[in-house]
This record gives sequence, C-alpha cells and structure tokens, in this order.
Amino acid sequence: MTKEKFDFHAGIKRKVLVVGLIGLLLFALGGVLSSTGGGHEEDHGAAPTEQGHDAGDDAGHAKEGGEEGEGHGGALAMESSGGADAGAEHEKSWWDRVIIDLWINNVYFTGLALIGIFFFAIQYASQAGWSTTVLRIPLSMAHWTPIAGILMLGTFLAFNHNIFHWTHSDLYEVGGAHFDSIIDGKKSYFFMPGGEGGGFPIFYVLRMVVFFGLWIWLFTKMRNLAYAEDELGGTTYWYKIRKFSAIFLGVFAVSSSVSAWDWVMSIDTHWFSTMFGWYVFASWWVSGLALITLIVVLLKEAGYLSQVTIDHLHDLGKFVFAFSIFWTYIWFSQFLLIYYANIPEESVYFIERLKSDHYSPYFFVNLIMNFFFPFLCLMTRDAKRLFVFLKIACIVVIAGHWLDFYLMATPGTLGESGGFGLTEIGMYMFFGAAFIYVTLNALSKQALVAKNHPMLEEAKHHHI
Repeated sequence: MTKEKFDFHAGIKRKVLVVGLIGLLLFALGGVLSSTGGGHEEDHGAAPTEQGHDAGDDAGHAKEGGEEGEGHGGALAMESSGGADAGAEHEKSWWDRVIIDLWINNVYFTGLALIGIFFFAIQYASQAGWSTTVLRIPLSMAHWTPIAGILMLGTFLAFNHNIFHWTHSDLYEVGGAHFDSIIDGKKSYFFMPGGEGGGFPIFYVLRMVVFFGLWIWLFTKMRNLAYAEDELGGTTYWYKIRKFSAIFLGVFAVSSSVSAWDWVMSIDTHWFSTMFGWYVFASWWVSGLALITLIVVLLKEAGYLSQVTIDHLHDLGKFVFAFSIFWTYIWFSQFLLIYYANIPEESVYFIERLKSDHYSPYFFVNLIMNFFFPFLCLMTRDAKRLFVFLKIACIVVIAGHWLDFYLMATPGTLGESGGFGLTEIGMYMFFGAAFIYVTLNALSKQALVAKNHPMLEEAKHHHI
C-alpha cells in the first residue's frame, strides 16, 4: 500500500491565509464603524434598553442587604473592582465586545481541538475498526490544544474583570455597598478557601493549568505512539494507545464539565444548571464531528483518502445527524425544566435571551441551524452519502454552534450593549483560518492513513 500523504501546498496555504486576512479586515472595519458611529446597525445595541434592564430585575436576582443587583455576568458590572455605582447602567464599548469575542472563540476552538483527541481516543477505547482510515484528521485537529492553552490562560489573566463579574473584589466585602452573598458563597470554588476573596483566583487558574497540562500530555503520548505504530507495526503500540485513551476519557469526563462551569457558566454568576456540562460537551462534540466530516469530504474531493468509502462517509453523516438531535435533547431538557419550574433566579438565563431585541432572533436561529436544518438535510440515507449534502450540513452546524457559544457568553457579559456584526464575523474567520492552518499543517507531516494499524483491513472492508 502506498504511503499517501496530504500535500499542504502553497495554493491551499494561500487560500487559508486569504480567509484569515479577510477576517482581520472585517474585524478592523467593524471597529472603524463602531468608533465613527457609522456602524449603528453593526453594533446592534449601542445602549442598554429599559426592557433588557427590567428583564434582569424581574428575574429576581436576589438582593440581600446592600448586594448588587447584577446576577448574569458582567452586564452591569463595575469597570474596576473599586467601581462605579452598583445600580448604574453604562454602555459597553467596542473593545469590550472584542474581549468577549476573544473568549468565545478561545472556548469554541479549544473544544474543537479537544474533540479531536476525544474522537481519536474513543475509537481505540471501543476497539472500533471502521474509523481507522480517518483517524489522522481528528489527531491533527488536536494540535491546536497547546495554542489554545496559551490563549485561554493569557486572555483570562489579562481580561478577567471584563468577562467574569465574580472577579471584582468588592463583591466579597461583607457590609460593603456591593457585597453579594450569593457570589461570596461561591468564593472558595474560585479563590483559596478561608481567604477574603477578590484576590488572585488561584483555584480557577490552577484548574485551567492542570486540565490543559493533562490534555496536552495525553495527546502527545497518543500521537507519538500512533506515529511509532505507523513506522514499526505490531500490536504493542495499539494496546498502549488504548490504555492512554481510556485514561484520557476518564480525565475528559471530569475536566470537560468543570471547564464548562468555569469558562462559560460562571459568566452568569448567580445562575447555574446541573445539565450545563453535558450541554457544552454536546455543542463541542457535534461541531467537532461536523468538522471531521467536512475535512474528510474535502480531502476525498481533492483525490485523497482513496480507502475511505461512501460507507465511511455515511457513518460520519449519521454521527452528525444523531448528535444534532442529542444536542437538541439536552437543550430542550434544560429549557423545559427551567421553564415549567419558573423560578426567577433560574429563568433569568432564558429571559435575557428571549425578551431581548438583540438576542431573541439569534435564539431561534440557533435552533434552526443546529437542529432543524441538519435534521431535515441529513434525514435520508442518500443525503448522508452525497458530498453536497454533507458539506452544506456540516458548514451550517460548525457555524451554528459557534453562535450557540455566542449566546451562552454575550448576554451575561455585555447585556443589551452586545452586538453581532463584522467584529464577530471577522474574529471568527481569523480564528477559523488559524485553526485550519494548524490542522492541515499537522496533517501533512505524516501519512493520511496509518498503514500498520491492526484494524486497517476491517476499515477497508467496512460496508453498511
């Protein structure tokens, strides 16, 4: 069997770089329009509206003593820990949008990298043979993980006050004007137990560093073993990869949920959902599956992956179809439980997304892109076996779940000053181009198919 390799030639690099450059130009144009006032439509909410403010208050964020009435992230947070008047509303700037967009893209593309490791690991742990010919693609996606770790840690250390309301020190000053008893009760989760709170969030940062350290270490072990197996053959490396895959799945089961609480749910500091870890995982998982499928289809169209058959693509299409439904199941379960209980401190999360002129349209677009469209597009057997349907469905799902993370983070940080326009689209394109560049560059370094994988014959004769 020939050692088929992907040629990441100058033409492909140029296309990826052009997409990144267009993203930067759109991002810059969004900033110009915002600063000149000519981008009022692009800003989508230059000032807080009375409706959005009332929704937050009506949701019943508990106010005990002198505590601040802010309960959904940084929407009404002080500009500094010494800060502004507790009840003051103020407009967020374009720079605030940039910081939140940076965090959204960090979380989203970190998830895609982790799903690359997860997909690879779960195939070995389950002794799956059908996927052998496509395993190098998720493994290449995982090369973003070290970059993601640097970006996540750097963004948090530089801009934590802009993203997370709980980082303001005066929230923990008992008897102070901004004391918040609910957030104060959670301080030991973020800060050193027994401390006054409001200092350096050592536990939060420690969790981030430990999680990324474990993910990168396990990914490096499995990648090196996979490349060694490709050169030396035998079953020894397969068993070792299977062992480390099982370890990774155990680590990921805990770390993915805790990361979802830390990186996304803690934005809405008063609010919580026991299903949120599953919800973020479902969004990461289906978008990662869609990206794997899209890359496989594009490589097939370019003449690569000769051993990948229409049956393999059918299986990948079924994954995207099935887990779009799974994501919807988690979404609806979380929504329904909160809706019929109608407890103010829980329902505020959906009120500020459904009753806002800025976010309510995207709330429904989110459902259309992530459930209705892939469900209808990939429902039939033939659709899962046609390149055009797979490409369209996967592109919509990949973009749709970025929108899902936008809806998770923006209302709780920017409130009614949030917007969606050239700034958001440009940064998403830039991050996407960088992620794809890293993925394709890693993919070009080794053979596209592991020639000595012990289950290669099973993959070659896979039929459904």
